[in-house]
Amino acid sequence: MRGFDDRKGTRLLEGASVNSIGVGTLDHFMNPIHAGDQLDHYQIEQLVARSGMASIYRGTDTRTGHAVAIKIPHPEMECDPIFFERFHRESDIGARLDHPGVMKVLVDEDRSRVYMVMEWVDGQLLRRVMSGRKFPPESAVRIALRILDALGYIHSHGVVHRDLKPENIMIDADDNIKLIDFGIASNAGARRITFAKLSNTMGTPDYISPEQVKGKRGDARSDLYAVGVMLYEMLTGQVPFQGENPFAIMNDRLLNNPIPPREIDPAITPQLQEIIYRALERDPANRYKDAAEFAHDLQHQDEVGVAARPELREWKQRRSPVIRQVLFYIMLALIPILIFGVLLYVAKHT
Repeated sequence: MRGFDDRKGTRLLEGASVNSIGVGTLDHFMNPIHAGDQLDHYQIEQLVARSGMASIYRGTDTRTGHAVAIKIPHPEMECDPIFFERFHRESDIGARLDHPGVMKVLVDEDRSRVYMVMEWVDGQLLRRVMSGRKFPPESAVRIALRILDALGYIHSHGVVHRDLKPENIMIDADDNIKLIDFGIASNAGARRITFAKLSNTMGTPDYISPEQVKGKRGDARSDLYAVGVMLYEMLTGQVPFQGENPFAIMNDRLLNNPIPPREIDPAITPQLQEIIYRALERDPANRYKDAAEFAHDLQHQDEVGVAARPELREWKQRRSPVIRQVLFYIMLALIPILIFGVLLYVAKHT
């Protein structure tokens, strides 16, 4: 666990690699960054994104002249040990992986404060490209294949993203992609840093797998489930499971079946629809076993057998968790009555 030394004003990094995130004094932590500032050997140019936890700036490495992306956590987040652990893990994973479909984290020596430097990528978030529109099947499949190629690589290196969604994928004009934001990724061999009731251990409601909804950590097949959701969304213009709030969305995927893609767009082939259903299986044991198997079917759709799925007949039947809750409470109410009945019966027959 990380600590903070008030006397020295420095964050203690026990067992952490500081080369990729940096360590600095308390004064450096609290100083805001603005366009035009110099941060070590990086020239800050402009703010490009801001979240509740960090800001991302475009900058230039003054040693090489290369454009970079610089991620700087907000001062209040630097004092959160769970956030800091995740920030370090994201940096460590990004520095270790080397694949054209994964955002590369750059390593430096002796940084003056906590921040992360990544390669600059010309492009935009997949979410912005999607924006509710439908993709031609060949485009959707091409993008899905490139995502699967990157997933196959990270999975082979013991990393599971766990928060795969269009907001965490960069895409350029040629449909080349890069996976970003490994903040809640699991890393084989690393200790678990997500604790119940202390941090958000799950992904985003629209893309989270059923096993994660049930509180399990998820594995590589959880990432494949998210690709299935994105493929469905690219082809139909909508997500497969919907609701008025995140809990309703998560319950919907546990209880109901999505509208068959071909009901929304008959141009989607039965084989492509079957591939989506295999990726969206509730039981991970019934999904594709890995990214390569998923990609093979997308590349050889003529070889895909189409199953007579009950989901194709039953998708209009909508189940509600409210009914289950009512039945549960009725059963609870009946328990003392049943116990009283048993006791009364025993009393009469003894």
